[in-house]
Amino acid sequence: MADFLLSFLFSGGLISVIIIIAVIALFFNFVPLGLWISAIAAGVNVGIFNLIGMRLRRVPASQIVLPLIKANKAGMNVNVNQLEAHYLAGGNVDRVIDALIAAHRAQIPLTFERSCAIDLAGRNVLEAVQMSVNPEVIETPVVSAVAKNGIELKVKARVTVRANIDRLTVRANIRQLVGGAGEATIIARVGEGIVTNVGSAASHTDVLENPDYISRTVLAKGLDAGTAFEILSIDIADVDVGRNIGAALQTDQAEADKRIAQARAEERRAMAVAKEQEMKAYTQEMQAKVVEAEAKVPAALAEALEKGRLGVMDYYRMNNIIADTDMRKMIAGNEQDVEVDKNPVQK
Repeated sequence: MADFLLSFLFSGGLISVIIIIAVIALFFNFVPLGLWISAIAAGVNVGIFNLIGMRLRRVPASQIVLPLIKANKAGMNVNVNQLEAHYLAGGNVDRVIDALIAAHRAQIPLTFERSCAIDLAGRNVLEAVQMSVNPEVIETPVVSAVAKNGIELKVKARVTVRANIDRLTVRANIRQLVGGAGEATIIARVGEGIVTNVGSAASHTDVLENPDYISRTVLAKGLDAGTAFEILSIDIADVDVGRNIGAALQTDQAEADKRIAQARAEERRAMAVAKEQEMKAYTQEMQAKVVEAEAKVPAALAEALEKGRLGVMDYYRMNNIIADTDMRKMIAGNEQDVEVDKNPVQK
């Protein structure tokens, strides 16, 4: 009986130990004790139930507690609920805290709400703060422009920009955030300004003499309007002389005009040849009609003799007249030949 009681108590104690171990394991599974100890050691007030709630909401406690410790050590006034809400909204908590610390050290007015708004809008808020402290130099590609005298100039510029935090906020303009007016927009606008200024110059030598005129004019246009940047300066890095576009265009135009003139001349020649052939055909047609008419003369005479409209004596008289006419033509032709022989100058 005693052995039975001892075995029962021993088995019950073992079960209790197992239950206690299971509870402790479950507790450590839900509560990151290491993070809680780190927070307590850093003087950050993070409760056990907050950590359990993060676990139940599937929020990585390390991504909330560690940035919170960093922020409190830097003197930033943020709490657990703000960081967790920003994480659940899809933001990058660590990057927001780093941006707040960098802005605080650089004495840039940036609140936690504004930083979260910038981050949720898809901007890299830390990069924006860094760019506000250290301006970035954007090098434009080679821009080809043509002056009024037809000479091509290839211009390369360097644009110094600084991120404007006020323009990155939702309060300033939400469309500037979503619209994506970034470095590509700055480069496009600067390129357009360079083309406009070079194109308005009377000669390419004016641009070569005063390249800073381009930078001053382009900078005065306010190309940073509607973007998240502030243009500090535009420097012309290189200006190269390219092709003579005007002369090439004139040469091409002259070649085109020559081809058009040749085509028109060929058209007129073809029309003249066609007209000549047409006149030859018309002449042959008239000659055929003359031959046909001459062939009808004997038949007409025979018909006239047969019907009595022409007598025999009239017929012989007509033949005599024809013979007399032929003789006179022959004599006249011989006299002209004799006169030509007497006057060799006329030869």
